[in-house]
Amino acid sequence: MKLYGYFRSSASYRVRIGLNLKGLEYEQAAIHLVNHGGEQLSEAYRQLNPEALVPALTDTVAGEQVVLTQSFAILEYLDEVYPDHPLLPADPVARAEVRALSLSIACEIHPLNNLRVLKYLTGALGLSDTDKNNWYRHWCESGLAVIEKKLAAQKTRGKYCFGDTPGFADCFLIPQIANAQRFKCDLSGMPVLMKINEACQTHPAFIKAMPSNQPDAE
Repeated sequence: MKLYGYFRSSASYRVRIGLNLKGLEYEQAAIHLVNHGGEQLSEAYRQLNPEALVPALTDTVAGEQVVLTQSFAILEYLDEVYPDHPLLPADPVARAEVRALSLSIACEIHPLNNLRVLKYLTGALGLSDTDKNNWYRHWCESGLAVIEKKLAAQKTRGKYCFGDTPGFADCFLIPQIANAQRFKCDLSGMPVLMKINEACQTHPAFIKAMPSNQPDAE
């Protein structure tokens, strides 16, 4: 397997955590989202992923190479094809709850704060860096506040989002918290999230996946 990603990309970070939790070996190919106008926009990378987004994962199935995109789909694929150390629970209701929490991050928080959105705000719309950062913090803080409430009420919450074994939802939560801290979001009213984040910071799979520990880290 080869993972095409960027060390700061939260979507790439999610997949790295998932691969590590499942104990899968993979090669990394760095796609710098800023240098040279954004390497994700190059024709070579667009041939691999026409969306020009990271991550992309290549794997060999029945002797043929497949290209997978979108972190949510990649993580589900890994769970289905490599069932050891499952990321999703077996119970259908529990699986739906985990997916819902993960999608709240992947679809409701992350898209509003993605790099191409932030660049559009300061470029085409002419917002200042201060306005851009205020935009980021507003959507990130309000979105994570909802996740805090959901997890505070989650009966199966344990050391991690769902129980005492890290899984699918943690793959989404931890990169979003890392981004929130990078942009100096106010997380002081989110003790449940901070406790889960603290637990993950000492787990080998999460440590290995951290942006600062990647070959392309700057």
